[in-house]
Amino acid sequence: MTTADRYDKTTGAVDQPPLSWSRSDIEQKLYFRGGRYTRVNLVFALLTGIILTLGFYGALYPFEATIVGQSFMHRGIIPYTIIFFFSWSLMILVVKGSKLRFQKRALGYQVVPTDPDFVLTPATVDEVTRRIYETADDPREFLLFNRILVSLSNLRNLGRISDVDDMLRAQAENDEAGIETSYSVLQGFVWAIPVLGFIGTVLGLSEAIGSFGAILSTSSDLAQIKPALQKVTVGLAVAFETTLHGLVGAMIIQLWMTAMKVGEQTFLDNCGEYCLRHVVGKLRLTPFDSAGG
Repeated sequence: MTTADRYDKTTGAVDQPPLSWSRSDIEQKLYFRGGRYTRVNLVFALLTGIILTLGFYGALYPFEATIVGQSFMHRGIIPYTIIFFFSWSLMILVVKGSKLRFQKRALGYQVVPTDPDFVLTPATVDEVTRRIYETADDPREFLLFNRILVSLSNLRNLGRISDVDDMLRAQAENDEAGIETSYSVLQGFVWAIPVLGFIGTVLGLSEAIGSFGAILSTSSDLAQIKPALQKVTVGLAVAFETTLHGLVGAMIIQLWMTAMKVGEQTFLDNCGEYCLRHVVGKLRLTPFDSAGG
């Protein structure tokens, strides 16, 4: 069904479906190509991550002289890099959360007639398809509706009711695999952020040891050594604080990502239950299907 199919000849208006992916997806609304289902457009997340990083340091600038300001702004390039990757990861999770909430709205719509006498057959596939297109402007961008459309297409083309359940199961496995791969970049960031912290540790310790060695080689007077030891403490601060930044940042992203995965898995389970109840539950085996089984 196209937009022309929803054209109202009486009023001359286009009947907009309740769910509009093109107008409601967070990335689409900001003129970026929206990722399918809960997949995130990485360019969009990158740009918003840069904005978030600049906002963080802009808010921190008045407090530059404080311990926190010194920790993030005077410890070399590593803290800036950690905050950037943390912000990028954070925006991926925020966008995924928004897209997941939007996908969940599809569960609230009944696209298969609730009439107890309704039976899903090759002859009634078009009615269900029509209801789906009346519910969403682009059903292929909704995980639930796409899963149903794929199974209905199989039913229409092959006419074998007994294959619908198998098709739904296969599509469910594909959906689960697709959502799992959408976390690949995040998993890379969770690995990279603490590694950056450890790199900062190595650089800081190297700076501290080098400074301390230079002090000992140029002076033996304790009164002269004490002021010079300040350079050593700066190196130690870089070593320990960057590690702290990296570990805390990675822990926050990991915990949030775990919670997001649980939410997406629950959504997949709800989609499977919806299909069993409203699609598989409306199927009736014909004598041909029974014989073929």
